Amino acid sequence: ALRPLQVDDYFALKDVNDPRISPDGVWVAYTVGSKDLENDRSETRLWMVPTAGGEARPMTAKGRSAWRPRWSPDGKYLTFLSNRSGVQGTQVFTLDLRVGGEGVQLTRVEEGVEGYEWSPDGKRLLLLVRDPDPNEGTDGPWVIDRLKFKEDYVGYLNRQRTHLYVFDVETKTRVQITSGDYDDYSPAWSPDGRVIAFVSNRTAEPDANYNTDIWFVKPDIFYQEQEPVRVTSNPGSDDEPVWHPDGERLAYITTIRTDVPVSYLQTKLALIRVGEDEPVLLTTESLDRKVYEPLFAPDGDRVYVLLEDWGQVHLAAVSIDDGGMSRSIAGRTRVEGATVGPRGTVVALVSEPRLPAELFVLKPGPSASTGLRRLTHVNDELLKTITLADAEEERFPTLDGTVIQSFIYKPQSFDPKVRYPTLLWLHGGQEAQYDFGFNFRVQLFAANGYVVVMPNVRGSGGRGIDFTLSNFRAWGTHDAEDVIVATDYVLELGYADPDRLGIGGWSYGGTLTNDVITSTDRFAGAISGASVGLWTSTYGHDPYQEWFDTELGPPWENRDLWDSISPFMEVERITTPTLFIGGEKDWNQPIIHSEQMYQAMKQLGREASLVVYPDAHHGIRRPTYQKDLLERFLGWFEKYVKGPQSGS
Repeated sequence: ALRPLQVDDYFALKDVNDPRISPDGVWVAYTVGSKDLENDRSETRLWMVPTAGGEARPMTAKGRSAWRPRWSPDGKYLTFLSNRSGVQGTQVFTLDLRVGGEGVQLTRVEEGVEGYEWSPDGKRLLLLVRDPDPNEGTDGPWVIDRLKFKEDYVGYLNRQRTHLYVFDVETKTRVQITSGDYDDYSPAWSPDGRVIAFVSNRTAEPDANYNTDIWFVKPDIFYQEQEPVRVTSNPGSDDEPVWHPDGERLAYITTIRTDVPVSYLQTKLALIRVGEDEPVLLTTESLDRKVYEPLFAPDGDRVYVLLEDWGQVHLAAVSIDDGGMSRSIAGRTRVEGATVGPRGTVVALVSEPRLPAELFVLKPGPSASTGLRRLTHVNDELLKTITLADAEEERFPTLDGTVIQSFIYKPQSFDPKVRYPTLLWLHGGQEAQYDFGFNFRVQLFAANGYVVVMPNVRGSGGRGIDFTLSNFRAWGTHDAEDVIVATDYVLELGYADPDRLGIGGWSYGGTLTNDVITSTDRFAGAISGASVGLWTSTYGHDPYQEWFDTELGPPWENRDLWDSISPFMEVERITTPTLFIGGEKDWNQPIIHSEQMYQAMKQLGREASLVVYPDAHHGIRRPTYQKDLLERFLGWFEKYVKGPQSGS
């Protein structure tokens, strides 16, 4: 018999990622990530599977993480990054597919390699390398002079920047081809190998704006003798360049406006002819949706992009002639990535409510109705033994008549005559969207007897710029109202027990939880994960100074606005027992917020708990911490929402 999902299943599930089709179109290389609870670490291995279907082959051994697979242009070698023991930093390794065996170290870059791409002729690699830190290994103080001076998982930021190098595969020598007080990334070789496009913010103060442009540099000249050539001049962001097969045009992702934070904007697909200033927008304002991760079809007549739309993520094909768009993969799904082979084969990474992401081949044909052929079955053994809930999508009007969307997951053996303990689980990133992709945490709640409601409140993505800007300069207003409307809606459906309601979320989902419980006492228990309470206390302690400056203005000028969006300023209204939880070294939503909210709750004599994971950042990555987190979530809701104290 099938059994319900359990906490430990999280550590049996594996993550498929980064598919890459071989030059002959016969194989797909990809990564499989796993979590080792016993040894408290994670690792990633390389695998290959035939595009025609068949048995998958492991290409790297257990115990040695490998990632970023890339094929040499002749298809003889599969290369990857690894930081295995005995090696200084992260380096490029190569597997000779003609002889098999272990990967051989190709680069020996003292500073380590952050990324790389093969040249079209297979003789060179383009490397991304960070400048050496002259203070590495010393115990002196951090000396800081940058506007943006810290970042989660990185620490305090110095002036060491990431630049481009060309590495000769035969002689093992490298030449630096970009320099300066700028970071360079997303490099792409032209089809003839004579030019490299890359992305950089080379304004006078890169930390003070969202500008990025596409630049050209030649790979065969010492960097002292050349200055990069600027290709785009848009004051917004230009990113993700990909070359047309003719070598004369580039497609890329762009945003136009600079008056709102870049995360809110609906990214567009653009095409520019080299040497011309004016790009053509292939997806126009009429689409009003985010697109990203462009890939040219081999014949160059269309560009594939990922497209966010109403809680779905599609693979769309955009004509470069007229911008006409078809959806190659659509429906109740989340496409997480794709790769296009030289013969036009498309392999996509696809996730569904009851299916963690797996690889599928797009069957050739004019539309999505031609379907998908599944390639990988990484999690089948586990999935055969457990039951999972399906996503029910509901749409309903909120207070101003705007239609909002919610996903609802129900417990197994759901009985429409019974009212269940119900959790409102809120997404992080106010501009993100819940979608039809697999969500372990929500499945775990449903497996433990809860109805789970996941609302895409006003401010979420997937619905266009006006919807996303619904809470501009007013966080915790319309979105908090929509949480209550979604709660009322699931009560009207007859699913939810009004005395057993819980609420929670992580990051902005935790912050929105704080906002909601300051305005209502109807929730019996709350979990506020990695949240914000008093926005002014995070100023200068997180990396969002440009976002704040664009949307809110400085706190010394607009203190009333900063206070009006801070749930801490209404903390005395909270009566819901609340678990505040986060990482000690979270510099994204610093733990000071959880500490302040907890301190205030205790001062007020309210029920609250504070849990801090040592040496952890915004995402809790250590497997033992992840297990504790999931068990703690279940325990808190069991005690306050499902248990005998509910509604008291």
